[in-house]
Amino acid sequence: MKLPGQLLIVALIGGVGLVGWNYRQDIPVISAFFEEGGAKQKRRGGRPVFVETKKARVDTVMIEVDAIGTAKSNESIIVTTQVTGMVSKIHFREGQWIKKGAALVDLDAGELTGELAEKIALRDNAKRLYLRTRKLAGSKNVPAARVEELYGSLMAAEARVRSDEAKLAEYKVMAPFSGRLGLRRISLGALVRPGDQITTLDDTSRLKVDFRIPETAISHITANQTVTAQSAAWPDKEYVGRVQTIDSRVDPTTRSIEIRAVFDNKQGKLKPGMFLTATLTAAVRDNAILIPEEALVSSSDKQFVFTVKDGKAVKTVVTTGEHINGDIEILSGVTEGTPVIVGGVQKVRPGQAVKNMPPGGFGTGKKPGDKKPTGKKPAPTGKAS
Repeated sequence: MKLPGQLLIVALIGGVGLVGWNYRQDIPVISAFFEEGGAKQKRRGGRPVFVETKKARVDTVMIEVDAIGTAKSNESIIVTTQVTGMVSKIHFREGQWIKKGAALVDLDAGELTGELAEKIALRDNAKRLYLRTRKLAGSKNVPAARVEELYGSLMAAEARVRSDEAKLAEYKVMAPFSGRLGLRRISLGALVRPGDQITTLDDTSRLKVDFRIPETAISHITANQTVTAQSAAWPDKEYVGRVQTIDSRVDPTTRSIEIRAVFDNKQGKLKPGMFLTATLTAAVRDNAILIPEEALVSSSDKQFVFTVKDGKAVKTVVTTGEHINGDIEILSGVTEGTPVIVGGVQKVRPGQAVKNMPPGGFGTGKKPGDKKPTGKKPAPTGKAS
């Protein structure tokens, strides 16, 4: 018989069952212990969470609008002629700066010159006859009708002279404005027709730059407002201009509006066609409230920060403005000097007890005893959107 072995197995099974029964009896006691401890912790407001805080500060904020555009001459034309003729004289050099009214090219007008000389002679003869007859009319030897007839003939002769003088002027190509000439496209003796290019003329003493800004920035832009621009050709040079014109319409496709600015270019460094980056200072706010961007928390359609009051986190809804060099402008919700949580935000809940983390606790690289930098910082700038 193997009875002793069977009794041993039964005894072991019974022992395991007894231990399980005792464990089940102890569960309510253990559960009650943890529930009591949790209630005490809840009544205390929870263990403080270490956070990093910074105070909201007041600063001067410059709101800027950036745009890109292409430089254009203040005035620009292709020099051509109004009549067909042979080039008899060229008065200019390539690249020359010329003044308004300067002669550029003469076309041969020999036949017209002869006709004009004949008509001038006829006019002068008509004038002498009229004057002599009018003098005789004073003695009543000549009828008044004859005097009037001769005066009409004189006026007709004068009109024919003026007409030919106007035609002759078309054979001399003149500069309509002051500017710099381009390459010469004709030669002496060449036959030129209306529309043929003789050269180009550009007034580059001032340059126009047309660029577009979003419609949301229109409220920041006014006529005569200062504009700065930079060119890749002269990266270290900043050009200062002004807003000349704001277009009257917004493009319904791009929701942008065109702005024209003008820049002084008397040194001639900028050339028409150059690509320029323009910046407008849209607004300057002297008492802007700024906090670090990392303090901001977004939730659905609202934005908020955690401020600290009496050692506890307070969820505070804010209205934001411009993003400026790592800071964000607060339009409402936070005032100057209010401490806001910028480190450890993800661990904080409304009403949570918080405590300031020692310097360097959030990987800032700062160590206790580090000195603050000295010197006045320039006003932060933001980009209008």
